[in-house]
Amino acid sequence: MLGGTIRQRYFAPYAEYFVKFLEGYASEGVPVQAVTVQNEVDTDQDGRMPACSWPQEYEINFVTRFLGPQLRKNNLSTKIWILDHNYNLWGRAVDELEDSGLRKYSNAVAFHGYVGEPEMMSKLHAAYPDVQLYWTEGGPDYTDPEYATDWANWAQTFTQVTRNWCHSITGWNLALDEKGRPNIGPFSCGGLVTIHSQTKEISRSGQYWALAHFSRNVRRGAKRFESSGKVTGVDHVAFENPDGKKVLVVTNADAAKSVTVQQAGKNVEVALLPKSVSTLVWN
Repeated sequence: MLGGTIRQRYFAPYAEYFVKFLEGYASEGVPVQAVTVQNEVDTDQDGRMPACSWPQEYEINFVTRFLGPQLRKNNLSTKIWILDHNYNLWGRAVDELEDSGLRKYSNAVAFHGYVGEPEMMSKLHAAYPDVQLYWTEGGPDYTDPEYATDWANWAQTFTQVTRNWCHSITGWNLALDEKGRPNIGPFSCGGLVTIHSQTKEISRSGQYWALAHFSRNVRRGAKRFESSGKVTGVDHVAFENPDGKKVLVVTNADAAKSVTVQQAGKNVEVALLPKSVSTLVWN
């Protein structure tokens, strides 16, 4: 539980466990879109919390010979995403994708945002443009004095994630209490929202408000289109929804300023508050 690695003799029963898990959830009306082999395959957390390291060749072998075939045998449409770890391990993901057996069962990579830079995901995209990328973990620190107000920092993160080819953003964790429980790890991880254990009061994090700017207006199936222009302290990312509406999320991590947004020869001046996130929507 606290450190160590998977043993290959358990690959077969572990794959069967995945099948039972997925079938159990489906029987309760909860189909699972995708799974990863293991959370954070490249660390044992120094024995400080439940973890399990997976050598690269183990992950390839498990997907190729066990998990992938088991999902197909049981007619499960659940996808397999590999890695589920930090940006700086993009090279490992590239190596795994070079295995033709693995590519039969997986065409997606999951990334965490703790180590490395989002631009590293674009290196993987350059090597395998058809592989889907997903951002599957990142969350606030409940002890941070700016826990409830750091929306500009999180909006910058989400902007860079989506500008570097990620199809989705998943926060960790959805809801925890004022002491980060029931997380049993040694880190002071907070939730998108905090639910006080005694009063049941709900408080929202800066990550929550940043995510709201994306999730309220960027619809499923939207495609990112290129937005350009540099202003100190300003980040931006643009999307087109399936209904044709355009969405531009603009983050100003600096002092108040005005910027000009231009598209198809039309201009609009937008006043940006200090340390703010603004969303523009138009037809």
